[in-house]
Amino acid sequence: MQKSSAPRPNAALDNRQLDLPLFAEPAPVVAPASPSPSLPPTRTPPGEPGKAPLAPDGTRLRTVVLGTHTLHYRLKRSSRKSIGFVIDGTGLSITAPRWVTIADIETAITEKQRWIFAKLAEWQTRTEQRALPRVVWSDGAELPFLGKPITVKLGASLLAFDEATRVLALPLPPHAEAQQIKDRVTGWLQGEATRVFGERLDVYAEKLGVSFRSYALSSAATRWGSCSSEGRIRLNWRLIHFPLSVVDYVVAHELAHLREMNHSPRFWQTVESIFPEFREARKQLKQHPVEM
Repeated sequence: MQKSSAPRPNAALDNRQLDLPLFAEPAPVVAPASPSPSLPPTRTPPGEPGKAPLAPDGTRLRTVVLGTHTLHYRLKRSSRKSIGFVIDGTGLSITAPRWVTIADIETAITEKQRWIFAKLAEWQTRTEQRALPRVVWSDGAELPFLGKPITVKLGASLLAFDEATRVLALPLPPHAEAQQIKDRVTGWLQGEATRVFGERLDVYAEKLGVSFRSYALSSAATRWGSCSSEGRIRLNWRLIHFPLSVVDYVVAHELAHLREMNHSPRFWQTVESIFPEFREARKQLKQHPVEM
């Protein structure tokens, strides 16, 4: 985990949301002691308590706006004498003395914002590496799609995927630049993710007898999926690299939140009622980024 302490410590509220976090092994990092140039925080007006964001463990999150960035964080009170920062795969956590005010916490976040956003960006890079092994973006490149490898072939007249040979043909010249190839493949993967995830959401929503308002792809650095109390679901497009059983687990997980906005025993019973194999899929998602 990345950790830091500050002599002083931010806050607010947003839409109620439950997330399925990405799993990763944190590594310790100490933040720089000197503050960097920063933007003052803007507090989000307090809304209905039930509309505040929730962490994966169900605890209430706080929100602070720093310039164009909106930052969610967990706040824990303790008997420690200074404000501590921890950044890992689930985002930012702050531990502060009980006597420290929210204004002091926000000031500390403002002073450390450059470090905070840099470390959050590092976690996003780690997430991408976990979900997708290093790919040499050239003719013949291999990458996982729904749990099995596919091969990229350049020089085609149009974009096409052959399920029998598992070849993705791209209408690019044989010596196209790596970024061109990556962008074209990523676009195709995201299109497939939109199609596949939509189909699986319909299947499991019918099984559970619920309806969701909308769904969209995300590129979140710290979560595989999320569901708001309004029925809006977001799924990380990189799930398209995993076997369909893992996709189904995340889909079932998020839809179950339409019945139980928590991670209580009743929630897991709800998941199991529509996806009995969820334990194995959850283990695979946690321990094995991609099945090749």
